[in-house]
Amino acid sequence: MPTTTNSSTKVMRQPGSQIPIADKILSTHQSSREEDLTPIIEVRDLSVSYTPEKRAIKSINCSFYEHLVTAVMGPSGCGKSTLLRAINRMHDLYPEIRTEGQILLHDRDLMQISPMEARRMVGMVFQRPNPFPTMSIAENVLAGYKLNGIHLSKEEREEVVQTSLESVGLWEEVKDVTNQRGSFLSGGQQQRLCIARALALRPEVLLMDEPTSALDPISTNTIEELILELKEHYSIIIVTHNMGQAARISDKSAFMYLGELIEYDDTQKMFTTPSDKRTEDYLTGVFKVNWRRLNGSHLDMLVFGVLDAYSLILSNHAVLWIIWLQGTETYLD
Repeated sequence: MPTTTNSSTKVMRQPGSQIPIADKILSTHQSSREEDLTPIIEVRDLSVSYTPEKRAIKSINCSFYEHLVTAVMGPSGCGKSTLLRAINRMHDLYPEIRTEGQILLHDRDLMQISPMEARRMVGMVFQRPNPFPTMSIAENVLAGYKLNGIHLSKEEREEVVQTSLESVGLWEEVKDVTNQRGSFLSGGQQQRLCIARALALRPEVLLMDEPTSALDPISTNTIEELILELKEHYSIIIVTHNMGQAARISDKSAFMYLGELIEYDDTQKMFTTPSDKRTEDYLTGVFKVNWRRLNGSHLDMLVFGVLDAYSLILSNHAVLWIIWLQGTETYLD
């Protein structure tokens, strides 16, 4: 349980004092006034329920901004990945999951358009590198076009493959082997291939669910540098358990606990002078999860992720990989 009293969650820190964190760890990006920023995604009263009685996400309201990296943090089962899945319409694959509220992209409600159209505008990269095992590197990059039934000429396909791989710094490393399967690449290269696949359809927003958790430090550093480059062209929302990573690469940070958005602010401010004691406890390592308060929905979230991974291990059929990664019901017929 967070080390806070029932009467208040306000930080009882001396005025002007800060969390002792090395300045060099924090991102060097300057904080911006919210009125100077342009929202690209607005989440309004968003709730997600895995069971009729319990909500995994509880009436979240927040805005994500253009050309910024936003880190979403919190203990396991708090709703971080559920938030990303809701934005990407992944929950449409599971009839028992109920999503309520609005997710606006430039004032257009993503919940009111087809899932395939929503995913063309909002790409997603998952925790573990997962190139389609039966596809070549080039076919992996072009998979989104095939899924959406978009025909490209040979010249257009070659341009999309090269441009997408160049955008993640992978082209020079694989340009002579794009007809080979992506599974022969290293873990870091595979994850960059997955990012290239997500970017091939030119989305406006890129969602990243712990994209470096399965990578070594060198590959992690490469992905982090890539994220900082990509934000010049895309708006990025990243879920991470790595607080050092959040401090290094994000402009804004959100802290979630038990399905609630506890705090959302500039990363510099949150990491030095958080306004909620639960946030401070989490950032300083004294936060304790109250497992007794984890209701059925939050336990379901943990099981849900395990079952997703297990289904991939059992399956050797490319179509099932596509269902899991793209979430398109057309392959369920």
